[in-house]
Amino acid sequence: MKNLNRTILLATILWLAVPLTVLAQAPDAAPPGPGEKLTLQRAVALAVQNSRELALARIRQTVAENTAGVSRSQFLPNLYTGTGAAYTNGFPLLGGSAPSVFNLSYIQTLFNPPVRGQLRAAEEGAASQRLEVDRTRDAVIVRAASAYLELAKARHALDLLRRERESAQKIVDITRERLAAGLELPIELTRGQLSAARVEQRIAQYEGREEALATGLRNLTGLAPDAPLEVEAQSLPLPPEQPIGELVALALQNSPELKQAEAERRAREHRLKGERGGYFPTIDAVVDYRVLGRFNNYDDFFNKFVRNNVSAGVRISIPIFSAKTSAAVALARSEFSAAEQELKLKRTALEMGVRRQARSARELDAAREVARLELQLARDTLSNLQAQFTEGRASLRDLEKARLEESDKWMAFLDADFARQQAQLELYRSTGQLARLFP
Repeated sequence: MKNLNRTILLATILWLAVPLTVLAQAPDAAPPGPGEKLTLQRAVALAVQNSRELALARIRQTVAENTAGVSRSQFLPNLYTGTGAAYTNGFPLLGGSAPSVFNLSYIQTLFNPPVRGQLRAAEEGAASQRLEVDRTRDAVIVRAASAYLELAKARHALDLLRRERESAQKIVDITRERLAAGLELPIELTRGQLSAARVEQRIAQYEGREEALATGLRNLTGLAPDAPLEVEAQSLPLPPEQPIGELVALALQNSPELKQAEAERRAREHRLKGERGGYFPTIDAVVDYRVLGRFNNYDDFFNKFVRNNVSAGVRISIPIFSAKTSAAVALARSEFSAAEQELKLKRTALEMGVRRQARSARELDAAREVARLELQLARDTLSNLQAQFTEGRASLRDLEKARLEESDKWMAFLDADFARQQAQLELYRSTGQLARLFP
């Protein structure tokens, strides 16, 4: 029977321990394996999981909640014990009270408006810090997504520029041959060399940008500095057409910054209400138990000595004149007025900002469409020239120039597409819709 009980106990422990072990070992998002591409969704998940800023915001949230707990503790039971035994010569006093061999004190605040106001303000501060965690998470998501999309753009641009380098070099070689045959002016060779040098310059710039973006994305996602980083070109899903008024309403409803300003206003309001209550009495429940000793000469000063003493009741403090209360009320009133004005300013700034972002997103979307059509036109032109070159009706230099033109249009399209996606990310962030993209 004992062995059976031990077996059941061991099986129960293992059954409980295995899920806990699995949960402890399974991260929210695993880094990509060798040769595996890092998707946009996984990059954002890794950035949120490994963000030091987000971890710090959560620690600050815990600090704010504990601060509110300290204020709340004054309205909860508080029990103290100790001793005040000491030698006395004359009337027995120790620190303003009778010395005792053992004492036990209970105190609980029942009514204290200023302290209650501080508690409500601290609770609003904890709520504000929870909103700060959400705001920080949104900032990490936008930064990680922007870095990922820009890195994909930079690598695509580098591929285009390297092909453009080949075309520019072919043009230089052809021009040099024609110059030697007396068919071109020297200025045409210089012009071709200048175009090739500009391509080399852009390649150097993009290589530096690509390295910086890759390093930044590794830091954001918590990957090793030497870890391979394969990304893929991705486009954010276009949201359904939303009127500007609807976007403004979503922003006013979901903005963490606006909610923080509202929490700050409520905190100042609680503080003002509490300070105004400082003109009223405060009430504390008090219980005191003391064990006294005869060696303190109580018999010499009191008619009857009682070893065990208990006092229980309420302690009421009535303010008659308090300059501090008047000053505290004036300060709280001014702080409340400042919080109200700040809330109004943030609401106005948020509304104007969302309207500006919505207009900018639409303009950038139109610019992207123009860049797409220009790219399509350049590709069609290149296809026609390739057909003419095959038939002998176009020169190789004309063909390579068309390829350079197509590459430039590709670069312009990539820039326009990234600008549109970045603007869309910011609009999603302002209106509280990032969860649609990255749940």
